[in-house]
Amino acid sequence: MPATPAWPLKSLPRLYVSVPLGMGATVDLDSAQANYLGNVMRQGVGSQVLLFDGRHGEWVARIADVSKKQVTLVAEHPGRPQEAVPDLVLAFAPVKRSQTDWLVEKATELGIAALQPVFTQRTIVERVKLERLESIAIEAAEQCNRTSIPAILEPISLAAFLTMREPSRPLYFADENGGTAAAEAFTAGPATILTGPEGGFTDEERQAIRAAPNTVPISLGPRILRAETAALAAIAAWMSRVGDWR
Repeated sequence: MPATPAWPLKSLPRLYVSVPLGMGATVDLDSAQANYLGNVMRQGVGSQVLLFDGRHGEWVARIADVSKKQVTLVAEHPGRPQEAVPDLVLAFAPVKRSQTDWLVEKATELGIAALQPVFTQRTIVERVKLERLESIAIEAAEQCNRTSIPAILEPISLAAFLTMREPSRPLYFADENGGTAAAEAFTAGPATILTGPEGGFTDEERQAIRAAPNTVPISLGPRILRAETAALAAIAAWMSRVGDWR
């Protein structure tokens, strides 16, 4: 007798997979995911699982085979369609590892499309582990029901970022020296938000940013915010003003 579908679907285990999903697609989970389903969630043959690949929406799959180190699933029917992601990029100066991890996790939950690490003169870390940040973004997307994964872009210097960016794309610069109130500055359409490191931007950097085409300095209020708090506050303000929170 076929297994009775679990209800509600949102209560099912949910996993990101890199295999393109579609009707009848077969997915072999890696050892970590197999361990999670088999040993942590105690799922066996016939159990249903929600899968998403970041491109084809969410799919309901069923466990077809379980071995000691591998679980095989088959996609049975589509669930939620692929989400429409607002075109918002966060360009941020990396901070300490735990704070950067937290920033990536929360920015993913808030609905960011991409994250661009930017090294500034006062950036305290020397390198960023992209695989770690990608893993954190995937886990956050699994937990918050996103069907897409934000892109984690290669770190670049502030000078390179200002040179390479598309000049027609608004750059909202979170300037601790002030600017237009964030709630009033944002306009609909693609955008990039730039936030700084612990200690802020240098005067030289601030002048270069403000001189860049289509830059809009913004204020995030009267209080001094930690670097990671400022980034999330700016995202939340943008999403509520012109993003998909309306």
